[in-house]
Amino acid sequence: MKQSEILKSDSVEPPEGQGGNGSLGETARQIALSLRKPAMSPLPVFLFAGALDVVSVALALWFAGYMAAGSGYAALASAATGVLVGLLAVLVLRLVGRYQLQAFREVLQNSGWIMLASVTGLVLLSAFGLRDGPFFAEVLAALICLPLVVVPARTCLSWLANGILDYGLTERRGVLVGGGSGAAELIRTLNGNEENDIQIRAIFDDRSDARSPNVVMGIPKIGNVDDLVVFSRLAEIDVLIIALPLEAERRIREILEKVRVLPLDVRLAAYNADQEFRRRFTRVRSTNGMIRLLSRPLSGWSGLVKRVMDVVVALIAIVVLSPILVITAFLIRQEDPGPVIFKQIRHGYNHKPVEIWKFRSMYLNQMDATARNVVTRGDPRVTRVGRFIRKWSIDELPQLFNVLRGELSLVGPRPHVVDAVSSQQQAFEEIVSGYAARHKVKPGVTGWAQIHGLRGEIDAPESLRQRVEHDLYYIENHTIWMDLYVLLMTPLCLLNTKNAY
Repeated sequence: MKQSEILKSDSVEPPEGQGGNGSLGETARQIALSLRKPAMSPLPVFLFAGALDVVSVALALWFAGYMAAGSGYAALASAATGVLVGLLAVLVLRLVGRYQLQAFREVLQNSGWIMLASVTGLVLLSAFGLRDGPFFAEVLAALICLPLVVVPARTCLSWLANGILDYGLTERRGVLVGGGSGAAELIRTLNGNEENDIQIRAIFDDRSDARSPNVVMGIPKIGNVDDLVVFSRLAEIDVLIIALPLEAERRIREILEKVRVLPLDVRLAAYNADQEFRRRFTRVRSTNGMIRLLSRPLSGWSGLVKRVMDVVVALIAIVVLSPILVITAFLIRQEDPGPVIFKQIRHGYNHKPVEIWKFRSMYLNQMDATARNVVTRGDPRVTRVGRFIRKWSIDELPQLFNVLRGELSLVGPRPHVVDAVSSQQQAFEEIVSGYAARHKVKPGVTGWAQIHGLRGEIDAPESLRQRVEHDLYYIENHTIWMDLYVLLMTPLCLLNTKNAY
């Protein structure tokens, strides 16, 4: 299959070999296509709300400072104090659970919380002598000014939250495994919970229609567990809920083995109090009375921080390395006229194909877009410039633009080509069981495996197993400090060129 065809095929079903054992039915395919665009993350709303609250408090205290002291300097000092007080108020409100979309609906109650936190902060600053000037007068003025600013601001935030919630823009898309009465009970419970943000879109069940009907509470059953893997690589799904009784431990474990490769939150609906079984899976229970089995990696705030770091560092790196980029492009064209950039389809997030950019290191008429013929030491297809840039990983630098486009991260499992094979022509998925689990996060320009010397040709099954082990370790133990460590160690690890050719 051509690279362009692989990218296009992702709009219907994954190409052969990318997961799942069958073809989705028409109903499942239509539902999957309707869920291609991810739901809106609530994080931008929380950031906007925090900024709005800080600005509101700062503006109110600016007025209060001017009223109390009658000078512009005092007003500016009060505004600066307001920024600090506002930040502390936001932190307190977040800790007590008031930074939720549902809570943003309540204008007066949340305005009261912000004003109470702000005035308390002012009083504490005054009591500890951290602020000079007519401070008690300023506190009294703040009691007048805060409602005039905070209530209108919170009213606008309430309109925004209501619109987002009413249109379901931030809902978490969920699917069920298991039908019948258990599924009906779960759907009924979720629908009756006003704070629930999970919307069940489909049911998957291996059982026959006699034990698991085609429709439960208006939700269609559209396939079995194998179909679920294919479906979840087409649609943007957030939560998988296993609606089976805890007594079905063996079946639940079988399901977990199949869905472990998917970047989903996996929950188990709790139907009894089998504490022993519960402890073997987890000690943490989620909301809505469900047991947490697997969690989606790099979600929420950690994902946001990682994305911000990716963009900032990639932009700085492109600017700093721009002379190397220009010189490399010039040398490539001088030795072998033709395109400077080599584009190749590789596995991206959730096993989906993405187009990766590299500097071209082979002669134009000998390029291998599918990488079926692995580059070996002394490979005659590689140009002289190509040998140098491959040795020092300069050929990877254009992937910084893939990072800006959101297709790669700076740090993550290295992206492998679609239907990748080893030097012995053995498919990667045949060598390592659960290989696709490394696609639960975005691939990276560099990674945990690379700084541990695992780079270059995969010439033996054990080499691939070691890389996958390192990739899974990174996914399961990720922290922002881990990313910074990998970035700092990468230049030093490039000095080891033993397997780079």
